Amino acid sequence: MPLDRSPRQYRSRPADALAPGSASEPGPAAEASAATGVGEAGAEARPEAAGPAPARAASQAPGPAPTRAPAQASGQAPATVHLADTRAADPPTVLTAHGCWYPSADPGGDHVAYICDRAGVPQLWSGPAHGGEAHILDADPDPVTEVSWSPDGRWIAYTSAPGGGEHTRVLVVRPDGTGRRVLAGAEPGASAHLGCWTRDGTALAVTVAQPSDVPGAHSGAGHLPQDAGPAAPEGPAGATWTERDGRATLLGPASPVAPAPYAADLTVLAAASPAAADGGAAPGGGLAAYLLDPDGAQAPSLLFSEAGAASLRVCDIGADGRFALLRRGPRGRREALLLDRASGRTTFRLPVADGDPWIGRLSADSRVVWLRSDADREFAALLRARLDERGVLRDLSVAAERRDTALDLLSLPDHGGWALLAWNVHGASELESVALPPSDSDDGVGPPHRSALPHEVVTRMAPVGRGGLFAALSGSRRRPGVWDLTGGFAPLRTGWTARDEEAAPPGRPPVSPVPLRCRARDGLVLGGWYYRAPERDPGRPAPCVIHLHGGPEEQERPVFSPLYHELLGRGMDVFAPDVRGSSGWGRSFVDADLGAGRFAAIDDVADCAAHVVARGYADPLRLAVMGRSYGGYLTMASLVWHPELFRTGVAVCGMSDFATFFGGTEPWIAQSAAAKYGHPERDRDLLRTLSPMSRIDRLRAPVLAVHGEHDTNVPPTESEQFVRAARDRGVPAELLTLRNEGHEFLRADNRRLYRRAAADWLEQHLAGETGSARPAS
Repeated sequence: MPLDRSPRQYRSRPADALAPGSASEPGPAAEASAATGVGEAGAEARPEAAGPAPARAASQAPGPAPTRAPAQASGQAPATVHLADTRAADPPTVLTAHGCWYPSADPGGDHVAYICDRAGVPQLWSGPAHGGEAHILDADPDPVTEVSWSPDGRWIAYTSAPGGGEHTRVLVVRPDGTGRRVLAGAEPGASAHLGCWTRDGTALAVTVAQPSDVPGAHSGAGHLPQDAGPAAPEGPAGATWTERDGRATLLGPASPVAPAPYAADLTVLAAASPAAADGGAAPGGGLAAYLLDPDGAQAPSLLFSEAGAASLRVCDIGADGRFALLRRGPRGRREALLLDRASGRTTFRLPVADGDPWIGRLSADSRVVWLRSDADREFAALLRARLDERGVLRDLSVAAERRDTALDLLSLPDHGGWALLAWNVHGASELESVALPPSDSDDGVGPPHRSALPHEVVTRMAPVGRGGLFAALSGSRRRPGVWDLTGGFAPLRTGWTARDEEAAPPGRPPVSPVPLRCRARDGLVLGGWYYRAPERDPGRPAPCVIHLHGGPEEQERPVFSPLYHELLGRGMDVFAPDVRGSSGWGRSFVDADLGAGRFAAIDDVADCAAHVVARGYADPLRLAVMGRSYGGYLTMASLVWHPELFRTGVAVCGMSDFATFFGGTEPWIAQSAAAKYGHPERDRDLLRTLSPMSRIDRLRAPVLAVHGEHDTNVPPTESEQFVRAARDRGVPAELLTLRNEGHEFLRADNRRLYRRAAADWLEQHLAGETGSARPAS
């Protein structure tokens, strides 16, 4: 039977019960995350997981329609597209329960730009640092993902995702809402990502994903035809990956960067040629970084480009403009590069940690690079790389480290007098500041000054140029919010951040999880967080959902999850483990799932379920598995590798067949994914064996698949073919396709529909007494 991809096809509850709620009713806000997912378009899509976001509130004045620019020739520098002014429109009708995140302050620290879903979609807002009314700066319904206020205070740069998809564009707007324009990514099919400002604020670095010049490149909607059958698992895996209706036809060439460690005078990747300086064409395909003048007085200048690149971000440009600090490379093999713009050569490289893409900064005199790096070590630390006048490495030392604890976030103000460090302590954060020595000093960093945080996780730090700090915090009992730490490093909630008691509707407060460790069958110790349904008898086993995060390099962190809140309100416990491949537990743990190690990661899911059963927490006859992105893949894999264990599963945006995934994803995602999962040609036998579709005949449990219709990271075909194959074998299976969503679900009405549909499905199949009322959210 043909698949119905509309949201209405799901029928576990009456159709009217699944209709999206109005944007004015209290809805979920952001579920903060400090990790990256399967997809990253050049510079990681969603560095901080954005909050939910429905369509524009009914009472909100319509935002100006963006102007579509004509398509540019392949490889040309981006062109500016002017948009209508917003003039800091009055706030629309807002949700009581909302989140605020990704702060960036003006030079004086008097105002803060940030992302907020008060109107139901993550949009750009600005508010006074010390009380007063906040204003929306871009009323368009396109979700906003990153924000950066220029050092001169004249512009606010940000990225948005048109239509809620995975392709993003970079815009700027004046602090009063005037002068709004698209700097990059306006062309159909283009994607652009935010980099740093120059220290004087006159130019902004952006990364542009360029069209591929590979012959035979193609693109498509990413869906199977309605009358198509499932992709057959038989035959040589990878034989059709270049024939699928997708974007990736061939992984790019190997990186030209010299393999010698920390080398100087590396191969030129892209010189700043005269043609580039005049806005001419850069090499086609791959990723390219440009310096753009938001005023339009100067032509775009090409900084760097790389064919077949997996990621690229400009993290800093020295005060004199000569050196640029770049982050590049696929997952698990990130590198910091120092580019000498005068010669077009990279003078220094160093492995850096996954996670937050803002890896470090140059000192004021460009003689030191401060980096968050796990080079030659298990856990990321603060490293000091001292350079000579040519930018070549003189010596490398560890400036700050902790035993068995990773440096999660690093932020330095322009003056470089001190650094902000957020340490990841088994998922929670500890925040401290340290004084930095002068470049010519052999002294170490000063003693740490620590802050007592009111909530568990720091997701973003925004130092103020003239002194002060704003930080985005999330916790298990609150929505994401922005806090002012200017006075004595003691957090003070900003006036436009929701109060803790507004995290959830009245009557059912959020549940704080407890850390839980368990041992895999091969002896590896796994971590995670266990959520107990309220009013549950502690001595009575409960229906339990094993929820798996994405990545695989993400980490489960104790932040408020509207999804978990929904499941707990239905009487189901949630265990959210970090199986091997997750971050936060050391480099060896992250790499433990590479190659054939992925079979052990699949077994980890079963071992986690067995552990909570053995502890008496979970009912062995009422277990379910659920996850999104890579967690969606693990869900499918667990259902076919351990068919006797789980009663049902919910797979969200997961890969069901690596051959079709590589054939349909974005080229830069294919490049990065090959480093994690295996090359679709050289490792095709392994990838075929690891693909859930290759074992679909073992599927026994009913499965619900959920996918965003505009997902180009993991195309919807991955869910469609799994559901088709399950139905063909008589296994109950449904597909919920969310309109105007990509790999992340950002609209509050869609997130509400997703949560309730998933909870309905799980509640239906984990039959038995739950003893709880339906939630009010």
